[in-house]
Amino acid sequence: MKRRDFLTAASAAIIAPRLSWATTSQELIAEPVIAQILPSDSPAFAMWGYNGSTPGPELRLSQGELLDVRFLNKVGQGSAVHWHGIRSDNAMDGVPGLTQDIVQSGDHFDYRFRAPDAGTFWYHSHNRSWEQVAKGLYGPLIVEENKPPDVDHDITVLIDDWRISVEGVLAGDFDNMHDQAHAGRMGNFARAIINTKAPVQTRDRLRLRLINVATDRIFPIDLIGIEGKVVALDGMPLAEPQDISGLVLAPAQRADIIADVTSSDNVQFVFPTRDDPYVLGEIALEGTNNNRAASDILPLPVNTMAQPDLDNVISLTLTMEGGAMSPRSSSLTDIWGFNGQSGLNDAPFHSFERGQTARISMVNDTRFPHGIHLHGHHFFEVQADGMLGAFRDTTLVTPGETRDILCIFDNPGKWLLHCHMLGHQAAGMKTWLEVS
Repeated sequence: MKRRDFLTAASAAIIAPRLSWATTSQELIAEPVIAQILPSDSPAFAMWGYNGSTPGPELRLSQGELLDVRFLNKVGQGSAVHWHGIRSDNAMDGVPGLTQDIVQSGDHFDYRFRAPDAGTFWYHSHNRSWEQVAKGLYGPLIVEENKPPDVDHDITVLIDDWRISVEGVLAGDFDNMHDQAHAGRMGNFARAIINTKAPVQTRDRLRLRLINVATDRIFPIDLIGIEGKVVALDGMPLAEPQDISGLVLAPAQRADIIADVTSSDNVQFVFPTRDDPYVLGEIALEGTNNNRAASDILPLPVNTMAQPDLDNVISLTLTMEGGAMSPRSSSLTDIWGFNGQSGLNDAPFHSFERGQTARISMVNDTRFPHGIHLHGHHFFEVQADGMLGAFRDTTLVTPGETRDILCIFDNPGKWLLHCHMLGHQAAGMKTWLEVS
């Protein structure tokens, strides 16, 4: 499909993946599926998914509850499951070659951990992720508060794009070096996959859980037909809810929104473009809720977190290098790298003693934006005035920008640090760190 086809495609059909509540034990099966990615008047085509669908089932559990999953791999290629944003034990992080062995096709791996934080998370493949996530190996993971906010609907919205070939199927050029050297694999069709469980009415109060599951595309999002606030980013509650306007989600980032439906038409999720706005998806409305009175939107309950030791901060620098049209160190062995090195080396980026606080200056010395994700931890984004901002696991660093983060390294193990533009990760923009 050409760019204009992407911009003018009809609003996507809304599908609801099968739900699955985390109890004592369950299976998550990676397998080939047939998926209706394009609008319903176009053919479905072959993808990969979990438990018969892409996205995979929405896993929900309560804060502090045990998640016990047997992962079965049936895709014909080695795989693993990463529980994105969960501050789990290192052995459960799902990174082949760093935290576990690869799960070969036909084999299984048991993931078992408690979910310490309430919030919006997700799970996805972490072997050849630039290919396997593009093929559909991902799904939402929701950890509910013990005292959830008062809303009429709790709705998960996964935002993705796909590269569709002229034959109308998923294009297979996953290792395209031109993509990897530039902004990554950009799709020519996009949509929001919206999981509504009951009819939505005007004046209902919604909790919207937005997750950017795209391999490489950054999505600015306009929300039409609601008024409300952003109450959490990357699963972690904001001390003060923020305005919805100007919302931008890099790959892997999430935003929780609590809002009241003000429209009598539909609620729309809109991707603004240089041409006409592109409707990613919408929620149809049925009637009016006359029992819902307007009220203030309050902060969510906080998650327990360690406090930074500001008197003993380690200062480090992580410089992003490489890519098309950018300066690069002669020591880079791939398209991208950090601090003159590509890929995972024997030595970590840094070795931390448990509980140490580090301020890391992330310097983007390239021509492209990068969404940098840290496994096993969240970190504070340091604002321009030096104050601590949102507590996140993925930060977007634009070309030429330096973004400081402050992190308490209190989760022992070997942890991946990489660009979540997965084409950039594939071409060398990744490293690791160790917490003793």
